[in-house]
Amino acid sequence: MLAAILICGTAWMTSCNGNANTEKAAEDSVAVVENEDSYLTAVDRYLVDSVGSHYQQGEVCIPCAHIVEVDEQNPDSVLVWGDFWVFNYNVVGDTLKTVSGGSHPGLMCVQKTDEGYKVTSFDQVADGSRNLESAKRIFGDKYEAFHAINSDEKKREEARGNLVSKYVKENNLEVKLYQDYGWPAIALP
Repeated sequence: MLAAILICGTAWMTSCNGNANTEKAAEDSVAVVENEDSYLTAVDRYLVDSVGSHYQQGEVCIPCAHIVEVDEQNPDSVLVWGDFWVFNYNVVGDTLKTVSGGSHPGLMCVQKTDEGYKVTSFDQVADGSRNLESAKRIFGDKYEAFHAINSDEKKREEARGNLVSKYVKENNLEVKLYQDYGWPAIALP
């Protein structure tokens, strides 16, 4: 089984220092971090290990974090608001076929530990009838920026394609396409 450490991207705890001083991320911001331990790689690991592992497993797990905003005021306890996605795939010929995955928007608190960065809490937007209420509570004054990212399927799919392509290249896979069940295969950019 292949592993992915790739980012495309929590209870509001007092240990996460809930200060209002934040660094704005662009609406279409998709962060990618390679081979360095940072709060973004911690988000990526969390998506693979703690979120992706609850779905039907595939040979490849690729997270895609659309970052809404980051509060780095305390570098040992960073707040990351995002529209977090995870996708599990199997390699079938030259195609990554989607096995499972989904969206998990919310707020992650990432702390620096002796072992590196680690997500210590995740306040996830609720499903169903509580979705809007919980999204507004979690994102607060960042809700409009979150909604713009979350509702733009075209940009989200473009970012997903770029991350899948990057993963394929970094892992020397003989893959040229990716495909969701019931949909046509899409060529990698």
